[in-house]
Amino acid sequence: MQKLFYTQKLQQQAPAPTPTPTPPPPEAAGKKETKQSAGFFAPEALMRIIKKKFAAMASGAQMNDLLAHMIRTDQESQFKSPADIADSMMGLISAGYSAAAVALTFSIKYVGERPDIYQKVLSVGTLCQDFSDDETSAIYIVTLKQPPAAHYFGEELKTRTRGFKHAGSGRLTRWDKPRNTSRTDRRSGSYIARVHDSLLRRVLRGEKYLKLYSYHYLINGFAILVTPQQVEKLSRRKEVANVVLDFSVRTATTHTPQFLGLPQGAWVQEGGYETAGEGIVIGLVDTGIDPTHPSFADDISDRSYPVPSHFSGNCEVTREFPSGSCNRKLIGARHFAASAITRGIFNSTKDYASPFDGDGHGTHTASVASGNHGIPVVVAGHHFGNASGMAPRSHIAVYKALYKSFGGFAADVVAAIDQAAQDGVDIVNLSITPNRRPPGIATFFNPIDMALLSAVKAGIFVVQAAGNTGPSPKSIASFSPWIFTVGAASHDRTYTNSIVLGNNVTIHGVGLAPGTHKDKMYTLISALDALNNETTIADDMYVGECQDSSGFDKNMVQGNLLICSYSIRFVLGLSTIQQASETAKNLSATGVVFYMDPFVIGFQLNPTPIKMPGIIIPSPDDSKILLQYYNSSLEKEGHTKKIVRFGAVASISGGLKANYSVSAPKVMYYSARGPDPEDSFLDDADILKPNLIAPGNLIWAAWSSLGTDSFEFQGESFAMISGTSMAAPHVAGLAALIKQKFPSFTPAAIGSALSTTASLHDKSGGPIMAQRAYANPDQNQSPATPFDMGSGFVNATAALDPGLIFYASYDVYMSFLCGINGSAPVVLNYTRQNCWVYNSTISGADLNLPSITIAKLNQSKTIQRVVTNIACNESYVVGWSAPYGVSVKVSPTHFFIGSMEKQVLNVTLNATLSSSAASYGRIGLFGNQGHVINIPLSVILKISANSTNSN
Repeated sequence: MQKLFYTQKLQQQAPAPTPTPTPPPPEAAGKKETKQSAGFFAPEALMRIIKKKFAAMASGAQMNDLLAHMIRTDQESQFKSPADIADSMMGLISAGYSAAAVALTFSIKYVGERPDIYQKVLSVGTLCQDFSDDETSAIYIVTLKQPPAAHYFGEELKTRTRGFKHAGSGRLTRWDKPRNTSRTDRRSGSYIARVHDSLLRRVLRGEKYLKLYSYHYLINGFAILVTPQQVEKLSRRKEVANVVLDFSVRTATTHTPQFLGLPQGAWVQEGGYETAGEGIVIGLVDTGIDPTHPSFADDISDRSYPVPSHFSGNCEVTREFPSGSCNRKLIGARHFAASAITRGIFNSTKDYASPFDGDGHGTHTASVASGNHGIPVVVAGHHFGNASGMAPRSHIAVYKALYKSFGGFAADVVAAIDQAAQDGVDIVNLSITPNRRPPGIATFFNPIDMALLSAVKAGIFVVQAAGNTGPSPKSIASFSPWIFTVGAASHDRTYTNSIVLGNNVTIHGVGLAPGTHKDKMYTLISALDALNNETTIADDMYVGECQDSSGFDKNMVQGNLLICSYSIRFVLGLSTIQQASETAKNLSATGVVFYMDPFVIGFQLNPTPIKMPGIIIPSPDDSKILLQYYNSSLEKEGHTKKIVRFGAVASISGGLKANYSVSAPKVMYYSARGPDPEDSFLDDADILKPNLIAPGNLIWAAWSSLGTDSFEFQGESFAMISGTSMAAPHVAGLAALIKQKFPSFTPAAIGSALSTTASLHDKSGGPIMAQRAYANPDQNQSPATPFDMGSGFVNATAALDPGLIFYASYDVYMSFLCGINGSAPVVLNYTRQNCWVYNSTISGADLNLPSITIAKLNQSKTIQRVVTNIACNESYVVGWSAPYGVSVKVSPTHFFIGSMEKQVLNVTLNATLSSSAASYGRIGLFGNQGHVINIPLSVILKISANSTNSN
């Protein structure tokens, strides 16, 4: 039986909350007791004390559920000491059970046999109960000065690569990842946790506090619930480096493998889809996963499918995620919710205190990256093809840290990332972004990004969604150069629907629905004109939304097309297309037509499944055309105005058949844009964001059986949704293919391969376009710039043969951070490394990235880039186009480079005029073996020598 895994810990130095009288010694004591224990009391007396303390606050239903849970998970076998009791109690409290219910249940089940645990049960329950009413406390992420485990192991790797041998270390090449051998050792983690506990006991002696997590692999620190006064005490300690208030975060396919050319390209290079991604573990920090979905089964092929030896994670076992949920495909699953639970906003009935996905978002992203190949997509009874992830043979590890009800919090996300790194994942996908721009001297200095820097040092490639806050400039929500940021683009498949009116007017709309009979027109009847005698609009102002069939006259609707209103209530999930379709079905309507309420302004409606013939008209203007035709076709009695004939007719074309366009890809209006803001003052960083774009719009992928994130796909096994959240896992899956082909690639090398090979053109050969407005986005678009699309649109096949690579190491990122004005103490606090160790610091423009971005070009600047040839010997020609207002010179203009050799490129930029408007250019390296390297240039503020002299 798999054991439940809990990371939450409780410490209390104070004496017992409920004092008890000192008992007399036993009459026949054979020896003097040196340590008093609760064992002197009769178990019944101890249970009465606990019952008196908690009975009024405990839920009987929760207690019954807890008892069943303990039996089901063989909980009692884990209890060896009072400390084990504390751990297990905290885990259940973190799972959403009340402290009172947990304490009372433990008392009933265990105190009778184990009176020695009485004190721990009482203290844990009391402390947690007291905290639930404390409004002054808050959650903080505390970083200590001692480096985390990953940094020690990084130093060990450096030592090994210098030729030293360590006993029992085994063979390592210079490209071997240290984490693969270190993460199975849990001793360092437990030791660091004890150090944290010891520090807290010393600093907060006799005071209440609640430690939620101990971080030890990527950062050395903990998350803790304390008062402002206690925070002050902690921050003054010499062992403490940094204290940050916890903050919130949020969540930001059948055809995309074909659109990306995988079946004929990248998959072929990897031996076909049956081996694509094999041996690579993708860790997803998201809303969990539905383990029952066939996209995550491990028995669809006869091929051997072993769990990678470098992965050491495990799976939680809960009621919603029972034993056996994991397999050789889904090899790890945990959840992290201590911050949310401590805040009192966690709803265990909706959010599920387990890795199970009650939202749908996490299941969707996991299947985009790694879902099995050839899974039939059936929605609302209609078949939409077969689905596949980008790396269908890769493995999945899930770290649930986001929830439907409230999103998530940094403390939980950092714990999830820390655990993923320790478990041995190769790639981390974050389809999440912070709710606000991090404060401080630079956006890069926040707990999540700094934990990810350590992950990159450990050899993990990190992918993050750009955010859905576009199309305004500086809306990007992923900041750091060591994170690969992905924006959202359309792909060439679309679903369109239309309704043809009796006056030969065709109105386009959406709706994954069948059409009416091809050669027949049907009468249109508005829901407001089909009410029965017992129903009026005054009785139900929302009756026009068709949510209840009891208010309508079935004889009027039968065999006709029912017109319903699509209001803001549909957007909020208060009304649904499914319920309106059910109403139409109950009334024996032929089909259903939705018009857009005029108060729903600028809402972009995705195709929605409808089981019967139907259509949604998303444009208020087109909706007016429909209603004008309908009203003008009504025949009414002169005096009574009673309708005597419904004259409007129409037919629905249907929206089940996909259409394919040549105007793809294009940058979607919601995809967040650069420039990358360096700080809260919105100063621009010398870093290109996003890094590139990938398919993110109208993506079919797996859906949780209990998913509620998209109201229209509830109860379905697949959903079509849009966002940069969908784009990021496309790149995570493609990165797995690169990692499979090039096991020695560092995270920077993977990012370089993806970036330098990205496409700059759509299917027609024209420039990739970017939508510039939320309203009517296709009428407001222009050619995409690097701040819209980064290096371009991901090219999966070319990325597997990049030719030249731009390498960047952890030390280079550290030199960059140290180059930020006033950053030395912050760098020391987060990394425990002194900036004076780095002999020279660099700006963002000097990072060896596959792009060049200059926020401020004051007359002239020369930048170096170093490329490494991972292919055969090749000769290259260099060409470039200069940004407007800038002259560019690259040297050398021709070079020959042998396999595994390096070449330095010097790029000199001169401002020829002064301007604050960003301008763009490119450098191209063209090899005689077919390799083409694309390096985007972006210059924002330009100050020319002429303007300087004139002043």
